[in-house]
Amino acid sequence: MARRKGRVKDKWREKRWVTVNAPDSFNNVPIAYVPITDDENAAGRVLEVTLYDILKGDPSQHQYKIYFQINKVDGDKASTIFKRFEYSKEFLRSLVRRGSSKINFIIDVKTKDGYIFRIKVIALTHRQLNTSRKHALRLIARDVINKQVPDMTIEQFVQATCYSKINSDIMAAFKKVIRVRHVGLEKVKLIRTAEKETVLLEA
Repeated sequence: MARRKGRVKDKWREKRWVTVNAPDSFNNVPIAYVPITDDENAAGRVLEVTLYDILKGDPSQHQYKIYFQINKVDGDKASTIFKRFEYSKEFLRSLVRRGSSKINFIIDVKTKDGYIFRIKVIALTHRQLNTSRKHALRLIARDVINKQVPDMTIEQFVQATCYSKINSDIMAAFKKVIRVRHVGLEKVKLIRTAEKETVLLEA
């Protein structure tokens, strides 16, 4: 006799859908509606959106990508923490022009409430600069960041990052020395939460 086949388990029926909300710094707006198997497995999941998806404002906000990590599920809602901000590859390519200098540097900073971020700054000039000029601009940008970020909470820092406040302050400091074409935070990544022993995995 042929053996009777058991019923195939429908994994999708075991899942439930939850609304994922952005952190307090974005007023907890819904950013996704996703299926999860259980609360524990959902924690740690990373979701990618653009700044436009959250603010629904200027279409140019599509060029800024934001990553949120689910940290807690409560019923049919999931809360998140800010994980990463970065320029889209297309936007980065559009910034590069012949005859100008590109200045990059990376710095780690800690917010007032103990979150550590790694920031990659990018600056593009109107003309070629020598090494000493580039070094001087790096020092200026570093000084602006080191003066501001330690006095910010994570919510204030995330808003200053995504709404270009830090960019504007660095640009204003640069103008005292030289005019530049673009200044921005090319990438901002959370590398350690306020709990000292909880280190987020590199995405």
